[in-house]
Amino acid sequence: MSLRGDLQTMALPDVLQWITAGRKTGTLHIERGSLQKRIIVQDGNIFSSWSNDPRESLGQFLIRLNLVTEEQLFKALLAQEERSDLLGSILLADGVLAEYDLKRALKAKAEETLYDLFLWPSGQFEFREGEVPVDIRVTYETPVTPVILEGIRRVDERRRIEELFPSMATSFRTTGADHGNLAEVETQILGLVRDGRTITEISLEIRRSEYETAVLLFDLHSRGLVEVAEVRDVPPADPVGAIQALLALAYQRLREKRFDAARKAYEDVLALDRLNQNAKKGLIATQEARQNQRNRQSIDRTRVPVLAVDLESLTRETLDPQEGFVLSRVNGEWDVQSILKLCPMGEDAALLIFGRLLEREIIRLE
Repeated sequence: MSLRGDLQTMALPDVLQWITAGRKTGTLHIERGSLQKRIIVQDGNIFSSWSNDPRESLGQFLIRLNLVTEEQLFKALLAQEERSDLLGSILLADGVLAEYDLKRALKAKAEETLYDLFLWPSGQFEFREGEVPVDIRVTYETPVTPVILEGIRRVDERRRIEELFPSMATSFRTTGADHGNLAEVETQILGLVRDGRTITEISLEIRRSEYETAVLLFDLHSRGLVEVAEVRDVPPADPVGAIQALLALAYQRLREKRFDAARKAYEDVLALDRLNQNAKKGLIATQEARQNQRNRQSIDRTRVPVLAVDLESLTRETLDPQEGFVLSRVNGEWDVQSILKLCPMGEDAALLIFGRLLEREIIRLE
């Protein structure tokens, strides 16, 4: 049996109570604007979660819990594309992470993803009974009832916080009071406060939800370390939508070979989400595309390519089929332009092959 509706007409605690009372198995989909979340349940217990909010990815929780470094995470994300495997499975297989720690991070991720939903003023939901992803390899179970109680407590606490910070666009200033011994995240927050960042902006930088960030700032305020500088009445931020739009813009600019504009868009994404793997890979692709264009433009098509190695050395080279085709047409008589006309691949692709063969000193131009 499926269930759908609006959180304004059926509150999240009621939806979750319906799931746990019926010992349901399936996926709860919830959307608001660009934000999308999924809570997977089995026999009425939380089983896993998914969110497109960059602050709620598994990588963010692994870093927050000091289980991996940013470098280890990025390396695993790159490997994920090649191996078509789950991030957690890659980290386990590579010995970077223990299964116990992965379960701990997944549990924290699922709970925070769900806690944040209690603070949504509205949203569309749909529970799809029987829909459970088949590729979940590391599992855990979290009862729903304690999560509901914690979610309700957070709603009450947010009301108390909003008396001081009525908007997520609130900015602060430091007071000059003695900081004493501060936690690492508190030191980071004070630095961002000095930069004039708002609660929303700070939350993105410290990889925590707006609620968690507001709680930390509320505590710093109660200790006399920060005070409210400005409260701006602006529409709620949509960091996910902003990131999606910037990534689309960067991809379009890259296709147009407007490399500076592409790089700027990818850097803007990283300003919002400094661990965004799409932006990091996009920067690498932009740099490579710019270099490839320079290589193509630097090849004189009127010159004649000749082998720069002997046949014995050539047999030890690893060549792909396209490189082999181009190389087989290098006869010491045809110029680059003539060979380009013979190639079954596009001209740009063939010029890139010429560039690689020149860089590897397999051929030279005369």
